[in-house]
Amino acid sequence: MNKTIHFETLGCRLNQVESEGAARFFTDSDFSVTMEPFTARSFDESVVLCVVNTCTVTAKAEQKARRIIRMLLKCCPNSAVAVTGCYAQLDQKEIMAIDERVCVLGGQHKGSLADLPSFLKKILEENPSITGLEISQKIQKIFDKENNSSEQNVITSPFRLATETFINHSRSSLKIQDGCNCVCTYCRIRLARGKSVSLDAKEVIERVQKLEGAGQSEVVITTVNISQYSSEYNGRKVRFAELLELILQNTQKIGVRISSLYPEIVDEKLASILENPRVRPYFHISVQSGSDSVLARMKRPYKIEAVYRATELLRKAKKNPFIACDIIAGFPGESDEDFDLTLKMLKECGFTFVHAFPFSPRPGTEAFKMRPMVPNYITDKRIAALEEFNKNSKTEYINSFVGQSLPAVCETVHRAKIFKDRVIIHAVTENFLHCQLNFSTKDSNLPAAGSEISVKILRPLQEAEKTGESDTLAVFA
Repeated sequence: MNKTIHFETLGCRLNQVESEGAARFFTDSDFSVTMEPFTARSFDESVVLCVVNTCTVTAKAEQKARRIIRMLLKCCPNSAVAVTGCYAQLDQKEIMAIDERVCVLGGQHKGSLADLPSFLKKILEENPSITGLEISQKIQKIFDKENNSSEQNVITSPFRLATETFINHSRSSLKIQDGCNCVCTYCRIRLARGKSVSLDAKEVIERVQKLEGAGQSEVVITTVNISQYSSEYNGRKVRFAELLELILQNTQKIGVRISSLYPEIVDEKLASILENPRVRPYFHISVQSGSDSVLARMKRPYKIEAVYRATELLRKAKKNPFIACDIIAGFPGESDEDFDLTLKMLKECGFTFVHAFPFSPRPGTEAFKMRPMVPNYITDKRIAALEEFNKNSKTEYINSFVGQSLPAVCETVHRAKIFKDRVIIHAVTENFLHCQLNFSTKDSNLPAAGSEISVKILRPLQEAEKTGESDTLAVFA
């Protein structure tokens, strides 16, 4: 009986966390799980189910999801393909039209994946020769009940997909909040994930304690909108700053990395808590533009002054932190002057890295019909300017650590590749430098995946030297 489950995950850190959580339920039911992305040349007849966790941030993300679904149908001829995530929440019919072997579970009901392993195990035991099409049809009947449900406890079930063990990541993650109450004019995620919901503060603390007890050296706190985290603890209201303080007070040594911050929540109180040495000196701020007029058209809940203030406070809290941000280039009506303000803000705030996205008009959003549109060639030039900023800023940041020894976590074994007479292992420092360490194939004492090590920074890597996500050459300290 085939008992292999394959996961393909697109998009944000939340999707990565949810896929890992769903995978844990399958391994607990004695299924084998693979999470390394397939290629067009992959072929595996043992896979009985492929799970595709999709993204809807851009049209390209949806296009990539469709391409992966079609690829899996060819690579895994005996499997059903279950599609979930944000794209699945908004365009179920479009996805199901791809093939009869495709079944769809809306992203707001993703937590129901926890119930799938026992159901799948049962139908495989009843009929070991069942086809992928038959599996898909049976699963879709279950999914249809979930997709058509409006019960609040079902819709808010995403926190079920939690795990203390991770197949594809060396650092653990914990989702504490989902959904969003903002009305940003370009964003489709709020339509896909629904209203903001938060994991109870007591449950957050208990889950972090379990991760620490399982030997995890670090937890990445993940959210859709961290500024909307809201809970209660011992009769008092808890927002994110209070939650972070509680996590640190109720654990011993586990490091805490924050996946994303909104600028308006970075105040003196939060900054003082961030000074704790267990909080990693890496911050990602959701910015989108350096122009107040563009931010207003986006209906972002802050002005650019808040970004300047946030970066100032983060630098007071941590010495030379890695600070990244998101920027959308080519938003409708964005002028050259608007974009110049964005570049000015990036330089003056000292951002290390920019996740640059060209504006993608998303159906169902206010910005979909906004005019005037920025011509593609201008947007492309602005993206190129942001990439040039990245190249210079990242190199400058890495150079500021040359010769220093930094704590790091070794990445998972599958990211280690052998090149002739050497083994390359990747490790991530506390401040998010992706280090490449070279070893001889004769070395027998290589660091294990997930282990904590100390690395000495040598220099930035040249493009031809890079493997995977590495940007920094380092050695054991």
